[in-house]
Amino acid sequence: MSTQRLRNEDYHDYSSTDVSPDESPSEGLNNFSSSGSYQRFGESNSTTWFQTLIHLLKSNIGTGLLGLPLAVKNAGILMGPLSLLVMGIVAVHCMGILVKCAHHFCHRQLLSITAHIVDFFLIVTQLGFCCVYFVFLAENFKQVIEAANATTNDCHSNETVILTPTMDSRLYMLTFLPFLVLLVFIRNLRVLSVFSLLANVSMLVSLVMIYQFIVQRIPDPSRLPLVASWKTYPLFFGTAIFAFEGIGMVLPLENKMKDPRKFPLILYVGMAIITALYISLGSLGYLQFGANIQGSITLNLPNCWLYQSVKLLYSFGIFFTYALQFYVPAEIIVPFFVSRVPEHCELVVDLFVRTMLVCLTCILAVLIPRLDLVISLVGSVSSSALALIIPPLLEITTYYSEGMSPLTITKDALISILGFVGFVVGTYEALYELMQPSDTPIFINSTSAFL
Repeated sequence: MSTQRLRNEDYHDYSSTDVSPDESPSEGLNNFSSSGSYQRFGESNSTTWFQTLIHLLKSNIGTGLLGLPLAVKNAGILMGPLSLLVMGIVAVHCMGILVKCAHHFCHRQLLSITAHIVDFFLIVTQLGFCCVYFVFLAENFKQVIEAANATTNDCHSNETVILTPTMDSRLYMLTFLPFLVLLVFIRNLRVLSVFSLLANVSMLVSLVMIYQFIVQRIPDPSRLPLVASWKTYPLFFGTAIFAFEGIGMVLPLENKMKDPRKFPLILYVGMAIITALYISLGSLGYLQFGANIQGSITLNLPNCWLYQSVKLLYSFGIFFTYALQFYVPAEIIVPFFVSRVPEHCELVVDLFVRTMLVCLTCILAVLIPRLDLVISLVGSVSSSALALIIPPLLEITTYYSEGMSPLTITKDALISILGFVGFVVGTYEALYELMQPSDTPIFINSTSAFL
C-alpha cells in the first residue's frame, strides 16, 4: 500500500488496491466502494484458477476450524455433521448471490446503503476475529507453560497431567498486546505477505499433525449423543457460521481472476473441500475427545513435546494472521480520522488509531476470556449477518423491481430468517453462558481425554 498522503476521498475505493490476494489470506475488502458502487479491478486481474482456489481455501482456515469439534458436541454426533453440510450448502449459495449482485451493481452503477452496511459488519467481524485470536493465543500459551514441567517425549501414555498454575489467561493477553500493536504498525501488504506465507505453512503443518493424531484409536462412539440438547444448538450455530469466515474474500478473489467466468466452478469446488474439511475435523475431533473437547482442539492434544510444538506452531500462524485480519477494518476506519487532521499529524493519528483498535480487541477479549463462547458470540453477531442475512436481502433488493419468482423470494426470505433467528438465539445463549461460573478444568490428559 502506498505511503503517500491519502485523504478520505482517496480511500473510498480501497478494495481496488493494486495488491494480489496472496498478500492476505483474509483480505476481506468488500468490492462495494464506500460510495456504494461496485468496482472491478480491470487490468489488475492476475490470478489463475488454481491460485484463486488456494486463496479461497486459505481464507476459510483459521481458529474457527479448530472450534468445530466442540460445535459438533453442541449439536450431536449425527446432527452436527448434517448441520455443517446444510450450512456449507447455504453459505456457498449466498456467496454466489454476492457475486451475481455485484455484477449487477457494476452494470447499473447503483449507489446503495448496502456498501455501508457491509462495511459495518466487516469491521465487526474482522475485529471479532482479532478478539478470538487474543483468547486463542492466551489459552494455548497458558496451557503449554503450565504443563511444561510434566511434558514428556511419550505421546501415547495415558497419564493425567497436573497443571502448574501460572498467571490468569487475561494477563497473557496483555502480554501479547504490545507485540500485536507493533505488528499492525506494518501498513504495507507486500511486507505482510511474508508473514502470511509463514503463517500458512505453520498452520498447514499443524493441521496435518492434528489429523494424524485424531484418526488413531478412536474410542467407542456409542456413548455420544446423536442429537444434543436444543439449548446448546445455538452455540453450534455461532461456532459453525464463524468457521465460514471466507465470505469477505469472495468478491476480491473473483475480481482478481484472469478469467472471472471460471469463478463459480472454483467457488463450488473450493467450498466443497472446505465443508468436507470442517465435517471431518469436527466429527473426528469429537469422536476422539468426547465430552472433554475444549474450545480449540489444540487444547486437547497430548502433553508431549511433539504436540506442544503443534500448539505453538499454530499459535505462531495465528499471531501473524492477526495483522492480516486487522488490515480490513483498519483500511475502513483509519482514513476517516486521517483525512480530518493536518498533513504533518497524519502518521501520528494513523498509528494512534491502530493502537486504539488493537487495545479495543484486547479489552473485549479480556472481558470474554472463554474461547468457545467468544467464537460463538462473534459468529452469531456478525458472521451470520455477512454470510446469511445480507446476501438474500441484497438479491431481493437488486432484482425485485425487475421481476422475481415467488419461489426465489421465499427461498431468500427463509435464509435471511434462518440467519436472523441464529443471530438472536445464538447471541442470547452465548451471553447467557458467559454469565455462568466458569468450569475450567485443572488437569489434562496426556493423550485422549475420552477413554
